[in-house]
Amino acid sequence: MGKTTVAINLAHAFARAGMRTLLVDSDPQGSVGLSLTRQSRLLSGFYDYLADPGMPLDRMLVPTRLETFTLVASGQGSGYEAAGAALGMHVSRIRAFLRAVASKGYEVCVLDTAAGLFGVTGDALVGSDAVIVPQQAEPLGIRSIPKLLEGLNRLRVMNPRLVVLGVVATMVQRDLAESREAVASLRQLLPESMMFRTMVPRHELFVRASARGLPVGVLDDGGGAAAVFDSLRGEIEAKLEPGASD
Repeated sequence: MGKTTVAINLAHAFARAGMRTLLVDSDPQGSVGLSLTRQSRLLSGFYDYLADPGMPLDRMLVPTRLETFTLVASGQGSGYEAAGAALGMHVSRIRAFLRAVASKGYEVCVLDTAAGLFGVTGDALVGSDAVIVPQQAEPLGIRSIPKLLEGLNRLRVMNPRLVVLGVVATMVQRDLAESREAVASLRQLLPESMMFRTMVPRHELFVRASARGLPVGVLDDGGGAAAVFDSLRGEIEAKLEPGASD
């Protein structure tokens, strides 16, 4: 449980708050689609658009039962080849895609990207307004975070408006010393402003929700887990307020 869980449930939190929200699966593994749309491999989507930017956005949109929440699958295109392409090859098409999204009246667009800062992920960041970094609360991954943030700051040369909102700890197990220590190490490594206060716990509810193809907030007993993402949404909105970084 990591970036895709955060992307799905954070997008759902924005949508539940009444904001027209589009969740885009820009990971060639199709993690969002596999979690939420069982027929995702049959749908036109993001990588098809990269191959054919003449494709209308309406052809890719997958509605949900929540009127304000819409999906775009990764699609049938050759995502792995595109994902490994040189940085900058897809920037203009991703920017055109995001302009089309804005023109349809979406207020929030959440992209679930592949890990790393290369290929389509890097190009998506060059076209985006903000980024958050989910990090599992496990010792091995912690030390790479400062380098990742350095890489994000280098990308800001190509996209000066990119706001690095910070790191959110995921899969946190408060009853496990190693997990608590990993979170403590993250907080020591990073400036306070670079760590979200909200932490995403490791919980079987997320597994159950994914197995049923649902955001966790849709489950009958998912209210507590959904509140975690409401809190994260609130922190993001505060960070994006004009003057918040002054």
